[in-house]
Amino acid sequence: MANDIPGPILIGTDGPELSQRDRAHLSHPLVGGVVLFTRNFRDLAQLEALNADIRATARAPMLICVDHEGGRVQRFREGFTRLPPLGLLGRMFQTAPAVARDFAYRHGRVMATELLVADVDHSFAPVLDLDLDSCVIGDRAFAGTAEAVSELAQHYLAGMHDAGMKACGKHFPGHGSVRADSHTDDVVDERELNVIRRHDLQPFVHRLGELDALMMAHVIYPAVDAAPAGYSPRWIGEILRGELGYQGVILSDDLGMHAAGYAGKLADRARLSLDAGCDAVLVCQPDEVAELLATWDGDAPRCDALLRLHGRFDVSREELATVSEWRHWQQSLEELEHSQWA
Repeated sequence: MANDIPGPILIGTDGPELSQRDRAHLSHPLVGGVVLFTRNFRDLAQLEALNADIRATARAPMLICVDHEGGRVQRFREGFTRLPPLGLLGRMFQTAPAVARDFAYRHGRVMATELLVADVDHSFAPVLDLDLDSCVIGDRAFAGTAEAVSELAQHYLAGMHDAGMKACGKHFPGHGSVRADSHTDDVVDERELNVIRRHDLQPFVHRLGELDALMMAHVIYPAVDAAPAGYSPRWIGEILRGELGYQGVILSDDLGMHAAGYAGKLADRARLSLDAGCDAVLVCQPDEVAELLATWDGDAPRCDALLRLHGRFDVSREELATVSEWRHWQQSLEELEHSQWA
């Protein structure tokens, strides 16, 4: 593999093995990473072989990512701990806050460790949205109050970091207070900025120094900017970088989502996101990756920021199997779905 700086596009691939077009995409200078999905997973041995092939094929160091939050958003199942949704921890927090903090740490630590030993660098976690009205967030969020989300996230982030994985808070500045799903609909949050600051923005602000990356929401906040947050210099440059002083990596959400269509064709979406201040963008469907790479013109920007998100871990799966505390953590997390808080 060439010792080169990756490009700013994180791509989806076809299946459990690399196709010929996947291999062509990985050699493109725009590409800096891969986002894995259930379609890419059959079992642990296959996943490790796929990741090794990705790294061997790519022209630059690839950031291998996944959405692995637990609950209904857990891409890999067989051979991985069955992680409860974060919302279960929020329910626990109402009556047993000390236990909930401990389980938040275990959740982040187990999730990150299992991915890292399978050679997956990064999970787009945790969700820092509030569980209020959104049909797509729901129990993916810890809770409906900023205080509970912020406190549980602190312990979850510590677990991820102790495992050796960088963390990504999403979806800035908050997707949980509007009903519509940005995968399938335009999403508009009509509230004034001062209201968003007092509520949805608080978990991000409280944990900003612990977040290695942030993923932007495909939500329009017309009182702040006419463009969705991921295309907005106001949200990214003025508020997030300027006012809040955030220095971590900024990612778009998937540019193939319905609400990302605000910016037009895929190449226009990618350019507008990058021009607004995103360091890298996600294009998760292989057909859309092919379209974007075929229609991109001009220079291929580089993205050394992605190198800061690569995971590191030095414990093998065989060693983990001998650690009684580790096995207890796995079992205790799986038992939560039958607990009084489920």
